[in-house]
Amino acid sequence: MCEVCAARISGWQGWIDVPHPAQTGGSGEWSDLAHIITEELSRAPSFPQPRIRRLLERPRDTANVTSVDMVVHHGTHVDAPRHLFNDGPSFEEIPLERLYGRGVVWRIHKGPFAPITVEDMERATPKMQPGDIVLIDTDWARRINTDEYEDHAFLTDEAAGWLVRQGAKLVGVDFSSPDLTAHRRPQGFNWPVHNILLSNGVLIAEHVTNYQHLAGGPIEAMFLGIKVVQGDGAPARVIARPL
Repeated sequence: MCEVCAARISGWQGWIDVPHPAQTGGSGEWSDLAHIITEELSRAPSFPQPRIRRLLERPRDTANVTSVDMVVHHGTHVDAPRHLFNDGPSFEEIPLERLYGRGVVWRIHKGPFAPITVEDMERATPKMQPGDIVLIDTDWARRINTDEYEDHAFLTDEAAGWLVRQGAKLVGVDFSSPDLTAHRRPQGFNWPVHNILLSNGVLIAEHVTNYQHLAGGPIEAMFLGIKVVQGDGAPARVIARPL
């Protein structure tokens, strides 16, 4: 029986109850888990290409000033509940404690279009705790800026519901969407994984990278997104270190 199903979701359900992040004090070096934003970086096919240009430039002008025109879902970013739910919190309304804390990195290497299942997560180590950030390493980030990048794996609806029940507060993937990839979506596709996670306040981070070396152990992570007013998401400088 489906306890957390996309078909039952009618709107924002509220934040699931998770523990406040403890002062962990990781001992390892911080790693940068964000892609460098460029105009050519892999992006969802429906998004326009970003434009990055210099408005002012030394020595002609008194300072260097760069203009960036792009969707907030370009590159490494975090989805806010407002991404799908007009009654859900926008990015500047997300409590800070939802964006940092203890987490786990699960090595679940998958081939093209492969489902990531509840069984995959139950076998993964270390075991997650309520309130954890969960990062899934499928070894896909290395395909960024290639034609293969959009042939990524995806979470099943049941896996998304399982993460809600286990108390995950943020789920990150090393590809463009935890849902089925764009060119495999049938007519009427309703973004079930996004619906299940975001409706319960489980944030989604996409295009995360450079965390393979953290797999198999607990981590401390920060998803430092930009507070854009009414933002349905935010570009993020993501950092993590081992505990």
